[in-house]
Amino acid sequence: MKAIAYYQSLPIDDPRALQDIELPEPTPGPRDLLVEVKAISVNPVDTKVRRNVQPEGGAAKVLGWDVAGVVKAVGSEVSLFKAGDQVFYAGSIARAGANSEVHVVDERIVGHMPKSLGFAEAAALPLTAVTAWELLFDRLQVSQDPQNKDQSLLIVGAAGGVGSILTQLARQLTGLKVIGTASREQTQAWVRELGAHAVVDHSQPLSAELKRIGIEQVTHVASLTQTDTHLDQLVEALAPQGKLGLIDDPQSFDVTKLKRKSLSLHWEFMYTRSLFETPDMQQQHVILTRVAELIDAGTLKTTVGEHFGRIDAANLRRAHALLESGKAKGKIVLEGF
Repeated sequence: MKAIAYYQSLPIDDPRALQDIELPEPTPGPRDLLVEVKAISVNPVDTKVRRNVQPEGGAAKVLGWDVAGVVKAVGSEVSLFKAGDQVFYAGSIARAGANSEVHVVDERIVGHMPKSLGFAEAAALPLTAVTAWELLFDRLQVSQDPQNKDQSLLIVGAAGGVGSILTQLARQLTGLKVIGTASREQTQAWVRELGAHAVVDHSQPLSAELKRIGIEQVTHVASLTQTDTHLDQLVEALAPQGKLGLIDDPQSFDVTKLKRKSLSLHWEFMYTRSLFETPDMQQQHVILTRVAELIDAGTLKTTVGEHFGRIDAANLRRAHALLESGKAKGKIVLEGF
């Protein structure tokens, strides 16, 4: 089967950073689906792994953790899917990625694809939707009651992949006042289109930006990028006993700054359930099923920012380069081999 992989960590402008190769087709385990990959999307985790994880023993390392495709075969213990089903999922970081013609994945972290979307539009959703859902409802424990309007959420990096779906979830399913951050006119317009009540510029001091729009403090913060840069401002912006959630990887993080206000810290990593095969691992199947229903109902929309064409090494290198530039809006998708 065709696949895109790397053999050593290299800058993305090096043609060897991602290469077109051939690999044997994988065999599904008892709870696995064998999926024909129709479309993928690219996430910051792809670039982080490529830069920081050297393949072992000279083997090719395949990236890719966002898929829409068709089930070709199922393992002996599979009960949620059958051959021919259209599915979407984010996969497991502990297994081979999905930048390949065929992929295996545990059924417990897979959802039936939204009926109203094509493969490319569906591929933009799984990783960011699961991350945003878990961050908002499992980590920050926000109520799914639209009538509960006494709380507020600041989303730092609201125009990115996770921010684009988190903004929609918070606006459509909760009573939160949603404030997104974006630094460019184009991305600010995108965040407003997604439903944010207000947008502020994270290149400016956040507390001052919030005061400019008449908000003294917020009860919740979802920090999706540059948490170490913004930490002091986030602590200032949060109300006493507020909640700070994050998904990025700060180089340093002084938790003592949270003490004076009794702020709680919540880290979201959407691979935790699959990495440790937690008893509630199948909750990700439930989340994706709910997201598909919300998409088909018109409550949520796909977050495709750009379509980069077919799935090959050259186009994936372009996608990685755009993500590393920090200028991506929404999700980058690729489709077909």
